[in-house]
Amino acid sequence: MDNPVPPRATGPGPRRRDRHGRGMRGPIAPPQVPLAASRAEAFADLVQDSVERLERRWPQLAEIDFLVLEVPRLDGQSWNDEAVPLGGTIPAREGRPARVVVYRRPVEIRTKGRDERAALVHEIVVEQVAELLGLTPETVDPRYGED
Repeated sequence: MDNPVPPRATGPGPRRRDRHGRGMRGPIAPPQVPLAASRAEAFADLVQDSVERLERRWPQLAEIDFLVLEVPRLDGQSWNDEAVPLGGTIPAREGRPARVVVYRRPVEIRTKGRDERAALVHEIVVEQVAELLGLTPETVDPRYGED
């Protein structure tokens, strides 16, 4: 039996909509809206906000690099479930500035929402900066430990 309706010719480009006119229409949110930011970008913003808060009080923090890594490296260390680090420091060496590292995945696993995550990130940054400067966390941020 012959098909009375000939198939529709497809154009040279990819098909964007189905035969009913439905389909992907565009991005859900424009790039400047926070919804479009990835979790990694949102986490890096939390770290940056915390650093900016501390830089007002401690201008020498401009000389320290702050990094976000997914997970800590296992360089010969053995960890149990309770001892996975949330952050760390790398002292300055031969022309390289000191570094503070915050590990994203362990922090995300331990927090439920953005506010709780922001508080934990700030606490980690304060503790690591205090270690680098040889001070107590309460000296670095007088509000340290307050809920």
